[in-house]
Amino acid sequence: MIQSMTGYGKSVLQLPTKKVTIEIKSLNSKNLDLNVRIPSYYKEKELAVRKKLASALVRGKVDFSIFVEMTADETSTTINHGVVKEYMQQLRNVVQTGTTDDVELLKMAVRMPDALKTEREELDENEWNLINTSVDVAIKDIVQYRIDEAASLEIDFKERIANIKTYLEEVKALDGDRVENVKTRLKKAIDDLKVDTDENRFEQELIYYLEKLDINEEKVRLANHLDYFLQTMDSEDSNGKKLGFIVQEMGREINTTGSKANFAPMQKAVIQMKNELEQIKEQILNVL
Repeated sequence: MIQSMTGYGKSVLQLPTKKVTIEIKSLNSKNLDLNVRIPSYYKEKELAVRKKLASALVRGKVDFSIFVEMTADETSTTINHGVVKEYMQQLRNVVQTGTTDDVELLKMAVRMPDALKTEREELDENEWNLINTSVDVAIKDIVQYRIDEAASLEIDFKERIANIKTYLEEVKALDGDRVENVKTRLKKAIDDLKVDTDENRFEQELIYYLEKLDINEEKVRLANHLDYFLQTMDSEDSNGKKLGFIVQEMGREINTTGSKANFAPMQKAVIQMKNELEQIKEQILNVL
């Protein structure tokens, strides 16, 4: 079963004093490109989160975020009273008038360095266990999204592989006519020269020329690659890189067939195969 690298997962956890929202977004990428944004007091858990995400998502450009919204009346940021009073006194001394408005001085003082202090919140292991469970929910959500996204890709791949197989059968059916066409054209070219030819030598050269244009190996290998693509796609694990390699091999056989075709009806079928394969190449980049 294949998975897409495009996905989205979300989980919301309501704690007594805060609301925690976990979001995971992913796009296609050659490798795992992981960007983690979490509050500073959860930083010691970042490595564990990264390992969990890497194990579950494997590849893709992944953005993971934990957003915390305080819902209680408490706040970890307080005014540093002593520092603010000292700033106000210094400002009052600078102005040196008795009519200075303390409100205006306060507005200026709270903008000064260290006017506000934030108490570092210690990590609560019980709270983190709940958040960690929500992370698992978000990961499950994005994995399911990837599976659902890949379902349409799988249908499209199977249709295009079936089309290529149809065109391959057309190529096989045209191969006999192609050989006869090549023989006829060569014989006509010799006759147009109006020179005496050794029939045995002509047959030998014709056989040599036809061997160079033989596409039996290409037809067999392409058929095998098509079946192998379907088998790999139906395996338990999603392996987009492996599917990409198989597509490359399919392209090589189709291109070789086209270069050897030397017959317009067959070349048309080859062009149709190339068109189907290009559509697969574009979509395979998004497969995990």
